[in-house]
Amino acid sequence: MTLILGIETSCDETAAAVVDGGKPRCRQRIISNVVASQIDIHRRYGGVFPEVASRQHILSITPVVEEAMDEAGASWDDLEAVAVTYGPGLAGSLLVGVNAAKGIALGCGLPLLGINHIEAHIYANWLGSKERDSVVFPVLCLVVSGGHTELILMSGHGQYQRLGGTLDDAAGEAFDKVGRLLGLDYPGGPAIEQAAKHGDPTAFDLPRAWLGGSAGRHRYDFSFSGLKTAVLRIVKAHEPFGLAQDKRQLPVVDLAASFQMAVVDVLVEKAKRAAQEYGAEQIILSGGVAANKLLRREMAKRSDLPVLCPPIYLCTDNASMVAGAAYFRYQAGHRSGWDLDVIPNLKLTG
Repeated sequence: MTLILGIETSCDETAAAVVDGGKPRCRQRIISNVVASQIDIHRRYGGVFPEVASRQHILSITPVVEEAMDEAGASWDDLEAVAVTYGPGLAGSLLVGVNAAKGIALGCGLPLLGINHIEAHIYANWLGSKERDSVVFPVLCLVVSGGHTELILMSGHGQYQRLGGTLDDAAGEAFDKVGRLLGLDYPGGPAIEQAAKHGDPTAFDLPRAWLGGSAGRHRYDFSFSGLKTAVLRIVKAHEPFGLAQDKRQLPVVDLAASFQMAVVDVLVEKAKRAAQEYGAEQIILSGGVAANKLLRREMAKRSDLPVLCPPIYLCTDNASMVAGAAYFRYQAGHRSGWDLDVIPNLKLTG
């Protein structure tokens, strides 16, 4: 066994996990996976409050790591390495995880591996997936989360080419903002998905930002700010005003369904085009928005290539994906120094 302890504190989840990397051609096995969520704490703000998040990480990190080790039935001597997210993310939150990982690694005499949060999301597809052995490079990775919307060509382990990304709001951020506009619960992604189940996705003709068509410089970039503004205008048009007979009720479920479909259309079509142009063998979904069932369904239905998705519980932030990505870095001989520092704006590619 190759047991790696993973630690994740990039945003508002304090997470620790123990993963068995196994042999290179065998599936990785999650031994333990503990996540302490702060959703209830940040719900009152309608989004993540950075200072509150970092303070909560300080309170949670030790019990979460201890629980992960206990759940795994592992001792410190059983571990081969300690892995931790060092960016991108919130600086204060990242610092808690990196310092905890350094302390454990130094105290136990273990190698330390700093892991890119985006890379970790991609490697969630190597965890708990029956299709892992069938992954054939190159693959087109669509990373969609609260802070990131990127198209990345992965030609091998640790080999990435960024094809495009968001120019303004990431998809998950747009879900949260539109959720607030519609008066839905936080976080907006699950709330919009739930409301959309009862709505008509064709009720509103919302814009799709294709950004240069099929050949322009921004053809694989994303922009959701215009879509968000279009929703805002509809909400404003339905606000009560004037005389009683002028009051109109906002069709929340229809607007949620139309918004969700507009986002999914752009994500799916751009991923398909990029996969075709760059000769990808498969499409991989990752990130919190990859838990959206419409996105998963439409990508599988519209794509001519096999589509891989992590189990839904591994789409959102967790430490199993950090340990999973670290296994391949560990096998390749990568190690981080004790001067490892957080990089809030860390990029996956140069």
